Amino acid sequence: MQDKPSPIRETDDEARKLARRLLRGARYASLAVLDAESGFPAVSRALLGMDVDGVPVILVSALAGHTVALRNNPRCSLLAGEPGKGDPLAHARITVFCTAEPVARDSDDHARIRARFVARHRKAELYVDFADFGFFRLVPVSAALNGGFGKAYQLSGEELTIRGASVAAEWLHPQELTGTMDEQAEAVAHFLKMPETGGWRISGADMAGFELVRGDILVRCEFETPVFSPNEIIDRIFNFAKTS
Repeated sequence: MQDKPSPIRETDDEARKLARRLLRGARYASLAVLDAESGFPAVSRALLGMDVDGVPVILVSALAGHTVALRNNPRCSLLAGEPGKGDPLAHARITVFCTAEPVARDSDDHARIRARFVARHRKAELYVDFADFGFFRLVPVSAALNGGFGKAYQLSGEELTIRGASVAAEWLHPQELTGTMDEQAEAVAHFLKMPETGGWRISGADMAGFELVRGDILVRCEFETPVFSPNEIIDRIFNFAKTS
């Protein structure tokens, strides 16, 4: 009896690029946890941030059921990917299986993550410092990518994160500089033929790319190759804007 062909395709560079773009470019995602009392899967929605190493970040209230669940059992998953017109199952989406790590409020990690999260979600500044709110890093373990009908892939957690990312102080300086690059943001938005004009800004940058934001719109721009020095991030964005 002949074995049936596997529905899982071999993961190639295009699949990896799509997976990273779906995750890194998501403003929010469905968050699945195991309910602390019943043990049943529980799904909610959470705003997503992105740490400098490509690890997703959430900001949650200690009063929320999913926060209690994560402290009880750190295993969780995210579903990212926006449906478009027509059949929602024909559009790309990714499920990322993660381990949640709480971020201590008095740590350097918290200061970095807070700055990046608020730059991405400005309204979060209204409650980010409330005593009952805190961050979790959701470290990817593996992922299931569905690029549309007949396009299923499996990825490791390492294929979604940014290898060699540094949290040293000199790497955080470009994050501050990108907040002043509105002219470059407009040039990139024009190059990408975004229908909206005016009000674009760069909310964050890392070794692998940067993010354009305008209101509720977020666009992830990936570099062709990673950068290896802090100053190179700014140069890459300037060059991206010039060629645009």
